[in-house]
Amino acid sequence: MTLEAYLTYIILPILSLAVLLVFIRFLLGPTLSDRVISLDLLITIGISIIAVFSIIYNMPSFLDIAMIFALIAFLSTVAFAYYLEKGKRNE
Repeated sequence: MTLEAYLTYIILPILSLAVLLVFIRFLLGPTLSDRVISLDLLITIGISIIAVFSIIYNMPSFLDIAMIFALIAFLSTVAFAYYLEKGKRNE
């Protein structure tokens, strides 16, 4: 089994199932924290899908896009943590 076949037939279906399950948590999350964490996880899974496509199609430029998404996810997580901390101080 080649690497491309392994990525196509095993890894991508697992990542697709993970996206579906995390998206359900995003829709049904009872708190804002659940939704933000699931959105962060969706972005992380998206980054891994982009990395898999970069390997399959031999396009290293896709990794630059994945890096930009990772920076956006990191900044959004930091902003949410700041929002939570600021809310605790105001109470």
